[in-house]
Amino acid sequence: MGKTPNGSRPQNKLVAVTGGSGFVGSNLVARLVDDGHQVAIVDLATPAPELAALPGVQHRRADLRDYGETLLALRGVDTVYHLAGNASGTLSVERPRFDFQINGLGTCNVGNACVDQGVRRLVYMSSAIVYGTPQTFPMTEEHPIAPFLPYGASKLSGELTLRSLHDALGLQVMIARSFVVYGPGEDPRTAGGEVSQFLRWQLNELPIPVVGDIDRKTRDFVHVSDVCSALITMAENGVPGEIYNMGSGREVSMRGLADAVAVATGKPSRLKPDESELADSFRLVADISKLRGIGYEPKITLAAGLKSLAEHLGPFPELPSVTVAFSREPAVRA
Repeated sequence: MGKTPNGSRPQNKLVAVTGGSGFVGSNLVARLVDDGHQVAIVDLATPAPELAALPGVQHRRADLRDYGETLLALRGVDTVYHLAGNASGTLSVERPRFDFQINGLGTCNVGNACVDQGVRRLVYMSSAIVYGTPQTFPMTEEHPIAPFLPYGASKLSGELTLRSLHDALGLQVMIARSFVVYGPGEDPRTAGGEVSQFLRWQLNELPIPVVGDIDRKTRDFVHVSDVCSALITMAENGVPGEIYNMGSGREVSMRGLADAVAVATGKPSRLKPDESELADSFRLVADISKLRGIGYEPKITLAAGLKSLAEHLGPFPELPSVTVAFSREPAVRA
């Protein structure tokens, strides 16, 4: 967005980012501020000081499971980016009711509050996990829906609720199904994406543990900067009621990722495969033709993204502490 004749940025209508203190949310808030928007961060968590200090940013603390708090948090807002929620499949296995409350009920409340508050546009960040095990390659938005984790079911519940509000009440909502997002700002205690995990092990000069088949397990890794561009493109050009795959459109195997990490860091990488769990050793790659059709084009290559993230993390960053769980051991009854 350009500047006014006196050199200041124009002040646009208020935009809200739920989950604006989180990984994708904080990056999106910074981008929106740079574009000249006033931004309300709607989050239980307090934003980082450098984020809260950005011009035009305010924090509206709200528990989205509470409808009254959600209504108040979205008052006076023109556009909402709904990113808040649980993003961990493992946590959804460990605490499925919590996962549904935050993702299912929380999204229902956001959608209804947008209707009641007269919000003009809503962009919902869902997940490719709703597809379940890929049946086709690459995956289009018409791929069958069969989530195998509570997380996938709760994200799908949010989609269905918002699309029903679009059909019945005219909610102007666009839905983004994200693939594997990476970039600066991920929390190693909760982030399960392979890119930052691989880099953190590598930068600590340790073998890189990987669950599954290192050649059959492939992913679509998309940089958070491109994700922000995609979300903004959907808000500006998206068709209400439609779903868009949000990825890079490029396939990378675990072995290929390890090789790219070696190039980015300038030293050989060592993989430590664990093939005892092969549930996610499949090709999960987006067909992004539909998103390209409204003006999106990913710009950050994996090589460039890895290099910049390695520089951001620096030597010996905190190691990942996320475990992968696809099922929970049943409780033993006496």
